[in-house]
Amino acid sequence: MDQKLNRRTLAKTAGALAGATAVARFAPALAQDATPAPGFPVVELPEGYQIEKVVEGLTFATGLTWDDQGQMYVAEAGGAFLDLGAPSRILRIENGEATEVVNLTEAIGTIASVVGLFWQDGVFYFTHRDPDDRTGAASRVTPDGEVTQLFSGIIDSQAEHQVNDIRMGPDGRMYVASGPAGNAAVMGLDLVPFIMMSPDVHTTPCVDIVLTGRNYVTPDFRSDDPSDLVMTGAYVPFGTETAPGQVIEGTTKCGGAILVFDPESDNPEETLEVYAWGFRNVIGLAWDADGVMYAGVNGYDIRGSRPVQDEHDATYRVEEGAWYGWPDFSAAFEPLTDPKFGVPGSLQPPMMIEGQPVSTDAPGFVIDHEASGLEVADTSLIAGLHDWNSSPSMLDVAPDSWTEFAGQLFVAEWGDLAPPTNPLLDEPSGYRIVRINPESGEVVPFAQNAKPGPASAQMAMGMGLERPFDVKFGPDGAMYIVDYGVARINPASEGTPYEFPPETGVIWKVTPTDAASGTPVTGESEALEEILTPEATDEPLDEILTPEATEEGD
Repeated sequence: MDQKLNRRTLAKTAGALAGATAVARFAPALAQDATPAPGFPVVELPEGYQIEKVVEGLTFATGLTWDDQGQMYVAEAGGAFLDLGAPSRILRIENGEATEVVNLTEAIGTIASVVGLFWQDGVFYFTHRDPDDRTGAASRVTPDGEVTQLFSGIIDSQAEHQVNDIRMGPDGRMYVASGPAGNAAVMGLDLVPFIMMSPDVHTTPCVDIVLTGRNYVTPDFRSDDPSDLVMTGAYVPFGTETAPGQVIEGTTKCGGAILVFDPESDNPEETLEVYAWGFRNVIGLAWDADGVMYAGVNGYDIRGSRPVQDEHDATYRVEEGAWYGWPDFSAAFEPLTDPKFGVPGSLQPPMMIEGQPVSTDAPGFVIDHEASGLEVADTSLIAGLHDWNSSPSMLDVAPDSWTEFAGQLFVAEWGDLAPPTNPLLDEPSGYRIVRINPESGEVVPFAQNAKPGPASAQMAMGMGLERPFDVKFGPDGAMYIVDYGVARINPASEGTPYEFPPETGVIWKVTPTDAASGTPVTGESEALEEILTPEATDEPLDEILTPEATEEGD
């Protein structure tokens, strides 16, 4: 069958085979004994905790680390989804000020996004895209700006998901989180800007896999004829058809994986190995006192040629050698052959195998698991299930000084990007810090805004959480939250529908009140009271801070 199909065929097939299903939703949960935070009443914390600002005015803040003397540093990613805007930098945070230590864009022409940042033996380790070919890479840099690239060549990073966290494990090896290309292993119209820059970009497996030959009918944006259609399979570039039984060779430099290498080697790239794979967009890594590894993972979106209507995002325990099921299983390890994971027909392109239409009621499998020797991980490796599209990102384990929560996981939920990533999402998801009890798997909000969503959507810019991306416990035992800053949907913006205002990032500090020193910052509280004076409004705060009342943003 010709790869190019006419629009009548597309419409006929979609109408005959597609079916709609209801979207699963979660009611917003309240933090345990939640109370407004002194100084920042937009933020709710459990009773007995307080929050203050360490520094503000950051641009696309991501990774956080400390040197051997306890000095704090933060990475600014540079750009946003594409190569736009501010430079990639490492900043020193001291006395409420951010001072540039290394301008990575000037040093090596670093392409956004710099995400992971870790200090070890006098140097910074960081993740980024290779400026030569946009592939995923990791490097180290001295405080005076001498850069050494450790490895590059992860093709998946040429798309929307880059290499993320980088951490030293308890075994003395360095671990990196590698995001996959695409939402569900198929290159679609949602990736047009990335495909135009890197036409051969595609998802890469970590081992040899055998395909089912499922292909997706999509308008061909590369053609001068707007009626041209094309079929695209999984794990191949856009416009490439696959066949049942087709073998895709695995690579160590794969996406959707946790990789490990020896940072002390003369050639770290030669030591690169796959530790575990089959994650969707794996972001953050952490270990508990017993050496158990955890990972925060962004789940499926309803976008692209293979949209998936999942029910959860997830934080996982990581077991060496395990396959975590992506792109054929849900966040809870359920098979995507279940119709509950299907999307309404208008959102699902027709699917074909060997030129014949197949049912679009469910996403189905793109990998022949038996032929590939793959078995999905055991559900005991699910540490906690988050609200869908909440985007679990970086995470850490509470120290003993956090007595009631000692040993529990704290996870930053960056939040959704609906409607482009999910037109069915009916209320904000994420934008908070949650804690997970590893024994029960219960996910409980710890720090969140008074109403769901970012502070800027509640007439409270700078007074509450925007996009928590990293959460770390510092040498002083306090919790530090790296707030990426404002990221919102603006269909009128040039290029992509996303808007990323600079200098809106913040680092927050959370401490138990009986361990806090001094008084929390109160300037923002006074600013809020000035805005919400009786002269300005007679409505109570909880009515003012509603999504309905603040749809226009800040």
